[in-house]
Amino acid sequence: MDGKRILTGVKEYALITLGILMYVMAWCVFLAPNNLVGGGVTGIAAIIQYATHGKITIGYTYFTVNAVLLLLAIRTLGKGFSTKTIYAMVLASVGLNVFQSIIPHEVIQSLALDNGKLISAVMGAIIVGVGIGISMSQGGSSGGTDIIALMINKKHNISPGRLMMMMDVVIILSSMLFPSYTEDGTLMPLTDKIVTIVYGYLMVGIENMSLDMYLSGTKQSVQLFVLSKKYAEIADYITTELKRGVTVLDGKGWFTKQQAQVLMIITRRSDLNLFLRAIKSIDSSAFLSVSNVMGVYGEGFDTIKGSTIKRKKKI
Repeated sequence: MDGKRILTGVKEYALITLGILMYVMAWCVFLAPNNLVGGGVTGIAAIIQYATHGKITIGYTYFTVNAVLLLLAIRTLGKGFSTKTIYAMVLASVGLNVFQSIIPHEVIQSLALDNGKLISAVMGAIIVGVGIGISMSQGGSSGGTDIIALMINKKHNISPGRLMMMMDVVIILSSMLFPSYTEDGTLMPLTDKIVTIVYGYLMVGIENMSLDMYLSGTKQSVQLFVLSKKYAEIADYITTELKRGVTVLDGKGWFTKQQAQVLMIITRRSDLNLFLRAIKSIDSSAFLSVSNVMGVYGEGFDTIKGSTIKRKKKI
């Protein structure tokens, strides 16, 4: 068990690292060089970097604000979350400062600047959304507004993407209150800042759509009904080898008027092909039905969020 726990921890931190590096690279390659403003703490940090002409880089503001938010979140989200988030926050803070200085300008020019702000906004938002999704799926966070979103989502079953979007709208609009200098020291005119806000809202929509699609995709479940004469062998294999529960239902074929046993199995969509191959290897003539299900709660799946209802004792 200790070895399995270590491997699980290594996997989680490896995926968090991958997600944060995607997040950092999106900002350093596509967004910051185009003076684009996104949501969250990184959006606030970007506004400050543009306003100070790069004297206060994104990483410093990002770390300071997130440190305050993290202290507020520890009590709600637990020490396990805070450990992973501290790791992700420090990694992102260092990366946002370091990668801006080490990535060759030629790479940024060919990937982002030559393709224009629209393509850069779309590409950057997709990578940011998937990166945050990978990190959040492993219990970590890139910090900022997604910490607040996770705190609310802990108690209420509200989409993290929707919560983050509402906060991001205010942050992006606030960029109008501050000057914005490009890398060559040119002050961005008002018309360009208005266009940047439009790009920012486009980024928020794409980013949060990518986040929700990634998170729902990793949690989506399917329900299988299996009709087979070898139902006992299939059920034993699924419970012992695939470690998933099976329910045996009594049925009757109306055409044949014969009694039959039907297996009902609920599993993650990502494991579906594994189950289908296993069933077909045991009984190639098995009859299968697969359907999508929403809201699977219980051991091995999601938990119902929110406080329990206290019942009044009868006198």
